[in-house]
Amino acid sequence: MALFLNESEVASLLPMKDCIEVLNQAFTHAGTGDTEIKPRSRMRMPNGFFHFMAAADAGSGVFGYKAYPSFAGSGGAKMMVNLFDYETGQLLSCMEGGRLGQIRTGAASGLATRYMAREEATTVAVLGSGFQARTQLEAVCTVRHIEQAKVFSRRQERREDFAKRMGESLQIKVTPVDDAQTCVEDTDIVIVITSAREPVLLGEWLKEGTHINAAGGNHWMRREIDDTTVERSQLIVVDDLEQAMVECGDLMWPEARGAFRWDMAHELREVVSGAIPGRPSSQAITLFESMGIALEDIAAAQLVYRKAMEQGIGQELPF
Repeated sequence: MALFLNESEVASLLPMKDCIEVLNQAFTHAGTGDTEIKPRSRMRMPNGFFHFMAAADAGSGVFGYKAYPSFAGSGGAKMMVNLFDYETGQLLSCMEGGRLGQIRTGAASGLATRYMAREEATTVAVLGSGFQARTQLEAVCTVRHIEQAKVFSRRQERREDFAKRMGESLQIKVTPVDDAQTCVEDTDIVIVITSAREPVLLGEWLKEGTHINAAGGNHWMRREIDDTTVERSQLIVVDDLEQAMVECGDLMWPEARGAFRWDMAHELREVVSGAIPGRPSSQAITLFESMGIALEDIAAAQLVYRKAMEQGIGQELPF
């Protein structure tokens, strides 16, 4: 029988460190051609959109999909992930995907940071203080010895709450600051996780050797970073090129103006598999553009499912 897992069960079975490791495995499989990824598609509905994305990983013996609506005034999308056996097609699990998505999005940035940030990085800037920003900072702290972080977002109470919450959770100093430039200057790693339509990160603020995780924009209308950031980045990596070409506003806009070409971007699987180095030099600025892809969802889901089966967690569905 298939296993149903709710949000709290999923979160309890998916610690950040384990999620980063399982994504490392999935992108290693992608590097050897053992995966297939179908980019997110969006179906327009009367009051919003229906989103669907799918992937298969022969190396892990699973395939599956995530589906969710985003409707105006709906109070948030209910995401569902269905996981299947690669050989038999049997439905293994149906699980709620909200917390899974939050954790795996952070883990993808953590994985990129592992390969692309300087080993001695100790400081982080976070632009954005919402739901997704928490796991972004947690993931970076999982792969680097971070001593302090700064956070900026437009609402003072939000950034102060984020600083207090994450400082206590991660046991590091997190300081809320009053503007984006102050937040970014003199930091080793920059996290941009907003819903901005105009750049909130300017390339002129970046010091040499900085690594950037831009994870908030997965629509052509959204831009979190300016053209200068793109132009200064010696290595640009995306989680999936096909999906980035239709969703990554940060790269689509400079590409349209001739400041960037798609053959300048690499995929995360190339870095993880060792096909290209994740850090060209200690002084290089590196950029990871995260769209959030289905391979990450099914990698995290299969880990959750296997742990749930081992620990007897979840509810069996009557089919």
